[in-house]
Amino acid sequence: MGGLSMEHPWAFAFGLLGNVISFSSLLAPIPTFYRIFKSKSTEGFQSVPYVVALFSAMLWIFYALVKTGEGLLISINAAGCVIETVYIVMYLVYAPRKAKIFTAKIVVLLNITGFGLIFLLTLFAFHGETRVVSLGWICVGFSVCVFVAPLSIIGRVIKTKSVEYMPFTLSLTLTLSAIVWFLYGLLIKDKYVALPNILGFTFGVIQMVLYVFYMNKTPVASEVKEGKEAWKAPAEDHVVVINVGKTDKGSCAEVRPVTEMASAVDVPRRCAAEAAAAPGVDFARSVDVV
Repeated sequence: MGGLSMEHPWAFAFGLLGNVISFSSLLAPIPTFYRIFKSKSTEGFQSVPYVVALFSAMLWIFYALVKTGEGLLISINAAGCVIETVYIVMYLVYAPRKAKIFTAKIVVLLNITGFGLIFLLTLFAFHGETRVVSLGWICVGFSVCVFVAPLSIIGRVIKTKSVEYMPFTLSLTLTLSAIVWFLYGLLIKDKYVALPNILGFTFGVIQMVLYVFYMNKTPVASEVKEGKEAWKAPAEDHVVVINVGKTDKGSCAEVRPVTEMASAVDVPRRCAAEAAAAPGVDFARSVDVV
């Protein structure tokens, strides 16, 4: 059963290769988070895939410890826990307030509450082989969630016709990782390791096909939406500055909201009347609108 056992050299080889490829796939989002760090903004990126990936890694470590003899599963998923946590922390630092609250909620709900309940349930409600089986199926379910999580990115790619938020290297490494771990699961006769990687391979291929299809397409302009949002700004936020001449006693300049423009048209007449009555006047020169 043990992936580290040299009694199964091919299983050990594929498990070791799986560790290497999976580790490289864990590092694949580094350019994304470097971009977030440089721009101090999460832009269009989402936190859900990283939160779900962290939860899945936590579950696989628990499964490997319960099953025993699965050092190769523990090593890569321990690295995954550390790396995914770093990504989530960086996301929380630079995300807008609404995204921070949403991310914090799903971390508490999934990674703390959810994992805690699964841990207690499997530890006290199941025993022996039943515990391994029940935990194995739970791991399969959430591994599927890890592979399904990028569907939001796939939808974004189709909608915007842009592969900006779906790096090809990440899709490629995830596909290769799924192939290797599927073979590892077959060789050690562990269906819980093998099964979810079939779906992982499928989604990886879909992402690469979409990348090739849209890589040279013209992206849909996001400025259209931004323009619509700009028109929704309240009128009070737009200010009109009316400068009409100056006198020795001071300026007749007034600052009013756009909503008061109707009454503001009387300002030139009033200031002109004051200027005609006052000595030492420099007559109205300009009306500046900012």
